[in-house]
Amino acid sequence: MASNPKHSVSVAGIVVDDQERILVIRRNDNGRWEPPGGVLELDESFEEGVRREVFEETGATVAVQELTGVYKNLPAGIVALVFRCTHESGQIRPTAESRDVRWMTREQVATSMTPAFAVRVIDALDGGVHVRTHDGTNLISSDD
Repeated sequence: MASNPKHSVSVAGIVVDDQERILVIRRNDNGRWEPPGGVLELDESFEEGVRREVFEETGATVAVQELTGVYKNLPAGIVALVFRCTHESGQIRPTAESRDVRWMTREQVATSMTPAFAVRVIDALDGGVHVRTHDGTNLISSDD
């Protein structure tokens, strides 16, 4: 009998301010600009995971609003659930997991992030729930 494939589940927060800017981090491990997020822990809800990850990576406390997309990194077996959020409180700052944290416009996101991560931000700004697959960098398929 073949064994079942193993997947991990991650969550990310697309934190949007009143000027439609998005809170992003430059990751310490690979230097890439991405929305804050990471692996969901076994004992937490999706929303708890988003709040924890955003706080750990930016110092911000957020209100989780709605699911905006489901994304699968096919080679890595990672399924990411992405939620739109608003900033509630907390001093935005780099942390042990992020070397830089800043607010970016939609245009800055499109030119600063790999396509697999930029699309998550664009999807959250455009509304609806999107389902896409990627190879870790580039989109393979999308719902559009």
